Amino acid sequence: MSSTRVTLGFLLLNFVTVIVSGVLKLPITPDRGTTLIISSNNTRVSVEFQCLRHQHVFNVEVVRNIECTTKSCSGHIIQADSSSLPLLDFNRKFTWNLKSSALKAVKIDFSNTGLRQINPSDRCPDGHSYTLQAFQTTGNVSVGKYCRMGPVVASQILSPGSFSLEVPAGQKLQNGRFDVSVGEEIKSLAKMTVMVPKGTSSLNLLSPNFPDSFPDNGAMEWYFQVPDKHKTALQFLNVTKPHCLKKETAVEYHGKGRGAVVLSLSDPQPEQKQGHFTLTLRNCEMDTRSAASPGLLLNLKVSSSRTGTPVSCKVDLSRMGGLSLHIEKLRPTSVCEMKVNSVLKEKITVTSKSELTFQDCLPEDIQVTATKTIECSVHKDCSETSYHLSVPMLPLCLPAPLISMTWTLRPPQHGTVELTSTFGPLMQSLPGQQCNDSIIFTFSEDDGTTIGHFCTPGAIQKVQIHTNMSVTVSGMGGKALRTLSKPVLLEAVFKEEISERYIFTVSPKKDTPVLLATPGWPVGMKSYSTVSWIVTIPPKMEAHLMFANLSQPKCSNRHTNIRVQRVGCLEEEYSRREDEEAESEITVNGNFYLNMSNCMPERGDFSVTTKITLHKSKNLLLTIILSVVAALLVIFTIVLVVVCVVIRKKKKKMDHQVSIYNPNGTSFLPGPNGFPKTREDNESHVYASIEDSLVYTDLLRKGAEMGIYGELDTHQPFPGQIVSQKPLVSEIAADDDIPVGVYQKFQAPPLPIRPPSHMQALQDNVIYQTEDPSEEENSPNLGPRLEPEGGD
Repeated sequence: MSSTRVTLGFLLLNFVTVIVSGVLKLPITPDRGTTLIISSNNTRVSVEFQCLRHQHVFNVEVVRNIECTTKSCSGHIIQADSSSLPLLDFNRKFTWNLKSSALKAVKIDFSNTGLRQINPSDRCPDGHSYTLQAFQTTGNVSVGKYCRMGPVVASQILSPGSFSLEVPAGQKLQNGRFDVSVGEEIKSLAKMTVMVPKGTSSLNLLSPNFPDSFPDNGAMEWYFQVPDKHKTALQFLNVTKPHCLKKETAVEYHGKGRGAVVLSLSDPQPEQKQGHFTLTLRNCEMDTRSAASPGLLLNLKVSSSRTGTPVSCKVDLSRMGGLSLHIEKLRPTSVCEMKVNSVLKEKITVTSKSELTFQDCLPEDIQVTATKTIECSVHKDCSETSYHLSVPMLPLCLPAPLISMTWTLRPPQHGTVELTSTFGPLMQSLPGQQCNDSIIFTFSEDDGTTIGHFCTPGAIQKVQIHTNMSVTVSGMGGKALRTLSKPVLLEAVFKEEISERYIFTVSPKKDTPVLLATPGWPVGMKSYSTVSWIVTIPPKMEAHLMFANLSQPKCSNRHTNIRVQRVGCLEEEYSRREDEEAESEITVNGNFYLNMSNCMPERGDFSVTTKITLHKSKNLLLTIILSVVAALLVIFTIVLVVVCVVIRKKKKKMDHQVSIYNPNGTSFLPGPNGFPKTREDNESHVYASIEDSLVYTDLLRKGAEMGIYGELDTHQPFPGQIVSQKPLVSEIAADDDIPVGVYQKFQAPPLPIRPPSHMQALQDNVIYQTEDPSEEENSPNLGPRLEPEGGD
């Protein structure tokens, strides 16, 4: 860098005070390493400005030097006003001299803003005009004049060269930066990198020194970066050819993997269809002695278009009940081009009929989603309505399938949204309970708060949400929604107000643990919000609950609560607050409610994961054991009776006993027993058993034959109970009150009168048919509301 100096005209001064009309004093202190040149437009040179409009008389140029080695450069092009230089009232020119000590060029990066080449006589809209120059032995060559915002993204200048910025008086300098680095070894005075825009476009470039001639034997390069699936065509317009002494003017095309193609300026230029390429313009050795030789100058027009064929797609949603289709480009660098009614768009929303056009759009380039709003303001208008949440069938001409569908559900004031799945019960997607299905449901509140992610199959029979909410179904594993076999996914009904913010009806299955998480998990529940799970347990089973991943906040108002209560019972099975210690596991017999409520957290969140596992009831096991014991006792008793009967029958066969009837009232058994004892001594009045046919038929018939009884009555079956085992005939014969020869019909004693307690006992043993507890409850009441307590 040269030392600090100020140049006024051709004077070198260390400090300058500029006086305008004898009133305004402008002390100027240039930055270190800066040369400040103040030049006059006429021959008068003075440090005292006597004019009112000095900007029309004086020009200010700020010059900086940047030198590059084989590896790096000493600085970058940074455009910013210095506070020590009050130069706003002057026409300013900022120049950066570029020099490389090696054979390589100096590269300037314009990719942040890009440059657009203009005619040297034109002005830029923002007042900032840039100029590139290359210093040749024959003189300085202007590579071109540029404005900001264009396709030129880089330049390489053959050393030495310069880059300058001109700003008119009164125009504030816009801050900016262009990085400077070591470039390639080039054999032309400059190499410009041009990025061809996507889609259909056209740009113009000018030959060096335009509108003057390109220098003798000079060369200029343009490197065109062409997007995928694009083709380019070049035209030379307003061509002026020189008189050549040696060689000829020509253009060369170089592409990756292709050989060089050399053509004259008058030849038809080939269409470029294979990506990036380099165009080199070469001049001949001109005849400069003749004034009639105009030299070489031309206008290069580059046109670009897509190689693919546009695809037209007509979409009609007018009959789909408020459905909206959203199409959005995912990658800004994609060559995909979307149009609505011939208007180019980056995002498209279709609500009725539209004609869409897609060109070079791959499925991975765009995203297709759909939304629909279902609302009801008065409950009576929609209480009997069931809304089918189904995936719409969209036209196949869309370049990508539908990846998600969102329904916004707005029930009446104080109403509830009730959701059931047509694919079966839902499962909450949680760590350790991941979804394997092709689709997943996301339930969210109206403000965007996520309630949970769900899929099938699971144990959640239905979900009730007491607020406006939305349901989003999206594909998993890259599967498209339109390939589903069942278009209807969920049924939605607007119900009356419920006591909780969320209610889940759950029916666990044996050998399948169920994980349930608080709404919003792993984020905590909303302040003061409540949730209930109505859990139905199959018969002869019990539920084991384990509260895992429990996060408790510090409450500023009220308390958090976890409560378990059996259906139909007033007493709680389990209760826990954030300031209490309690077991993290509990076993519940029968259907139950699991209620949770949040406080107003001062810090921290309230979130819980509950694991429910079913086991066989312990009471059932005891009943089974007692039943087995009772059955064994019955079997033992039956076996014992059978054994006794068999023994008695064998004994009777061995004795061969014969009964002899004695009219005098004494019965005896002849044989080994000897003669009978007296009635007082013997046991003739004791019978092991009495057979009705012997007692009432044989004895009465023989008595009639002997003249003791009258006519034999027809025997009637014994209607009563055996009240005595004494010999019936002996008693009849011994009774003095009964007339001899007269038969008295036998009257059985009446049944004993059962006391009321006995009748009650029979009543208590009646088995009443009850509802199957395994059946789903229809909107059961939650019993006593487990409201969060208001204080400690």
